[in-house]
Amino acid sequence: MFGRLAFLKRIKAPNGTYNLRKTTPSSMVFPEQPTGFFASQVATKCFRSLPKGHYVPSFRNLSTVASTGINCREGVKLLVTGGASAQKMVGIWLFGSAAWVFSMVVLGGVTRLTRSGLSMTDWKFTGSLPPLSDEDWLLEFEKYKQSPEYKRVNKGMSIEDFKFIYWMEYAHRMWGRTLGLMFALPFSYFLRKGYITLGLGLRLSAFFALGAGQGLIGWWMVKSGLEEPASEYAQPRVSPYRLAAHLTSAFAIYCGLFWTGLSVVMPEPPAESVAWVRGAAKVKRFALPVSLLVAITAVSGAFVAGNDAGHAYNTFPKMGDIWIPEDVFDMKPLIRNFFENTSTVQLDHRILATVTLISIATLWWSTRKLDIHPAVKSLIGSTVGMASLQVTLGISTLLSYVPVSLGTAHQAGALTLLTLMMLLNHTVRRPSLSLLKSLPQVAKTA
Repeated sequence: MFGRLAFLKRIKAPNGTYNLRKTTPSSMVFPEQPTGFFASQVATKCFRSLPKGHYVPSFRNLSTVASTGINCREGVKLLVTGGASAQKMVGIWLFGSAAWVFSMVVLGGVTRLTRSGLSMTDWKFTGSLPPLSDEDWLLEFEKYKQSPEYKRVNKGMSIEDFKFIYWMEYAHRMWGRTLGLMFALPFSYFLRKGYITLGLGLRLSAFFALGAGQGLIGWWMVKSGLEEPASEYAQPRVSPYRLAAHLTSAFAIYCGLFWTGLSVVMPEPPAESVAWVRGAAKVKRFALPVSLLVAITAVSGAFVAGNDAGHAYNTFPKMGDIWIPEDVFDMKPLIRNFFENTSTVQLDHRILATVTLISIATLWWSTRKLDIHPAVKSLIGSTVGMASLQVTLGISTLLSYVPVSLGTAHQAGALTLLTLMMLLNHTVRRPSLSLLKSLPQVAKTA
């Protein structure tokens, strides 16, 4: 494989590019080998300016040439081997899996808002067939009649109404199990083909384990709603802590899949000059804490849902006729007050949402004059727009007494905003040292 390449040597030109010159085998050096799409692109760029009379391999051999060490940028750690087609397939699979988790979050929101989550009173890890006959439906309905929710909220419900909430919960569970198959089968295929590196394989195995655990967390959450409430006047509902754990776990799986997909298809951030890299570093210092704030605000929304706090005060900006309700600090100890007191939970979410919007607007304002990549500017603008839309959705949901449509859109909006923040952080990450060395100080403009 090295026969013909042994007579080529990389020579750095004054303009910073690399050319190949004929040399002897004794002077040939093979540095760390890149692979995949990046390698083929690097090889193409290296051969583009060869002087007349030098050996130029065919297009089909460009990836092979790059993999033997003739590359312009070294030190790039690729997560996928096998070339551009392998990277594309793995990237599509990861983004598809992330989109599936996104749909799971949306479907979970619909299930919660339609109060369907407690309709199935048992759970099997492998799943089960839905009722197929009238007798099966009556049996499931009888099980539901023994639950606190039926006795205190839905007493007298018709079997047709029960079928609706049952199908909602069943669809949510089966959608999650289908995701497990959709993830596991391609994963096995890519492992067999040798496309997955060790680091990526370990990461994806952890995601699969989290997905399996998500089913257990879901049942652990539902089980809390099947227990008799402490007060005879309280409505049965799942534990807000368990609901927050279930939603946070789903968000974590989604973020992990989405970030990994980005790393597969974009091993290097967009950078065309040192000035743009410096500007991106300044954006990153703001973007990281803002992203954390977005995540905390989303988790606080889970406590709003778990405590049914969205129905506590359906006015804005005041809560009723006052700014801060008198019962905000009624619950003791104080830590319980922040997570279980409906007034406090809603107030906390309002404050966090407002601070998040202000922080994202500040991010845009403080970076608007930086010399940064146009893609980064566009992402920051999109994030500001999405944050404004999310706050608008939240206020509309509150004023409308939490309808299913707006409540679901608000939950999807939280994950969309988090997606944009992840994309921004991934885009402004630091490039490899070899890429930095090859960049001009200032980007060329047309």
